[in-house]
Amino acid sequence: MRKLLASLAMTLSAIGVAHAQMEGDPAAGREKAQTCAACHGQQGISPSGTFPNLAGQQASYLAKQIMDIRDGERNVPQMAGQVDDFSDQDAWDVAAFFSQQDPNLGQANPDEELVEHGRELYRAGDMAKGIPACAACHTPTGEGIGTAVYPALSGQHREYVVSTLQAFASGERSNDPNAIMQDIAAKMSDTDMEAVANYVFGLH
Repeated sequence: MRKLLASLAMTLSAIGVAHAQMEGDPAAGREKAQTCAACHGQQGISPSGTFPNLAGQQASYLAKQIMDIRDGERNVPQMAGQVDDFSDQDAWDVAAFFSQQDPNLGQANPDEELVEHGRELYRAGDMAKGIPACAACHTPTGEGIGTAVYPALSGQHREYVVSTLQAFASGERSNDPNAIMQDIAAKMSDTDMEAVANYVFGLH
């Protein structure tokens, strides 16, 4: 667990080297983001659980994902060709636009056992499995930490959260600094993933 926490602390420097922080222009981002609307919604709230909500997302995280997809560091078939012509500034502009939108307010499945399991994992983790609390990086309210490039999870679609955790667990997705999420997700059961996804969907 200590090694994992140390790895979390090292993430700041790793990301700083990978992508320099830039100032995004939300107005320019609004125009560039029009092509994103079909999958992610006009204001960044996706009509389908397959695609992530972008509204209220940390700009630093979203810009990194756009550039990683563009540069082939993250494979998202649905995004093929969508950001190939984006400059770094374009990525930061779009990220700035979506970060200023009101995040989605989801409603978790009220099943008590499911909610309690999700709450326990999110707030305290599972020491026996070596799973740290999600709140340590994503904050108790799920807003994420922009300076550390940790994403907001509040109101994120359950389907998308589960599929993302599965992708990290299998190694299909590997653009997480120091393999932090790959290590964590690999220790989670399907039930763990479903519970956390349900909990964060209703977290705000």
